[in-house]
Amino acid sequence: MDLDSRILSYTAEFRPEGPYTPPDDEERDRLARGVGHLLDGDARAAERSLAPIGLGVTRLTDTSSGRRYDEIAATGDGASAHWGRLYLNADSRIRWNVQVPHPVSDRNTEELGVRLLEDTPGGALVLAGAHRRAGRTDAADVAHREDSAFHVTVLELHKRGVPGVQLHGFAESTEERYDAVLSTGAAQSAPGEVAALADRLEADGLRVCRGWSARCRLEGTTNVQGKAAQRRHATFVHVELTSDARGDGPDADEAARGLSGLLTTWAED
Repeated sequence: MDLDSRILSYTAEFRPEGPYTPPDDEERDRLARGVGHLLDGDARAAERSLAPIGLGVTRLTDTSSGRRYDEIAATGDGASAHWGRLYLNADSRIRWNVQVPHPVSDRNTEELGVRLLEDTPGGALVLAGAHRRAGRTDAADVAHREDSAFHVTVLELHKRGVPGVQLHGFAESTEERYDAVLSTGAAQSAPGEVAALADRLEADGLRVCRGWSARCRLEGTTNVQGKAAQRRHATFVHVELTSDARGDGPDADEAARGLSGLLTTWAED
């Protein structure tokens, strides 16, 4: 199958008025065990944990790259269809992950996430399953909710020390001075490879605000995955990009190349 089409066909159905109900405690526990088993290489144990909550594991081969991926996704049309998906490179140990908490709402972040997964071996894509305004109140805003399948999945990656990048988008009127805002979430320092990412983006012509050394809006300090990463001493990079730095165009290409360089660094560690 074509991985890009498979993922983007899923997100194309997301609507602000769409349905969304978060998993309950038991469902989150089963999901955590299932994701953990798959990360540890036991797909059969993962299936046993996930099947009762409407999720399954599928081995996929991407027609364009020939790479194999393991997918956790809903097997039907129930509530679990809106919990999101996980894609793991099946041909190597998982060394990095890209997180997309607000697909469609933060336009083109889902496309950038897929691009990074396809361009760089050894990674995982954690994808939310609904528009951030779906369901009741802020139930589907998974970057600020600990009761989501998205959060449970990211925690399992944290437990295994897998560094992650979380992709967001902002309107130019929100941060007119910058094309990108980089931060480490709740942490107030940045590892060398993240500082190098900021330097690389600036060298390529993007205006970058560094949250660890300057006062930036949109730093992600209230992001629950970032807070969890800080507690576990896991590497977490919160990336806000203007619309020109997502999707198509030269700025988007520069942003993708810079992020791919960071992921390649992690893959080689």
